[in-house]
Amino acid sequence: MMTAGDMAGFRVLVVEDEMLIAVVIEEALAEAGCELVGSVARLDVALRLADEGEFDAAILDITIRGGKVYPVAERLIARGIPFVFASGYGEWALPEELRGYPRLVKPFTLTALEEQIRGLRDEVTRRKRQRT
Repeated sequence: MMTAGDMAGFRVLVVEDEMLIAVVIEEALAEAGCELVGSVARLDVALRLADEGEFDAAILDITIRGGKVYPVAERLIARGIPFVFASGYGEWALPEELRGYPRLVKPFTLTALEEQIRGLRDEVTRRKRQRT
């Protein structure tokens, strides 16, 4: 289990339209010491943040208000920002070019969520090392 400060300063965007699920994710991030950059439920807001937001990683629900989150994922890929899909959909439901990205399968446990958050942090660390 992550404890306060494990991931201090790690900035995460949450794109989730189910309020209870968003709260669970937000609380897990806060407990770990992450900085919640935003918690959004609408595609238009998520797209703007994907283009302009300052964050290290994102957790993306597949179906949100306004449509599918795929254009958000594509923009994050272009910016080099890692993400995890959080969805009950199987990988078969994803466009072919988005298959293979990490998935947090709903319903998820806190342990599975924590593993995905750590995986995102590890990916950010790996990418920073490659740039130096």
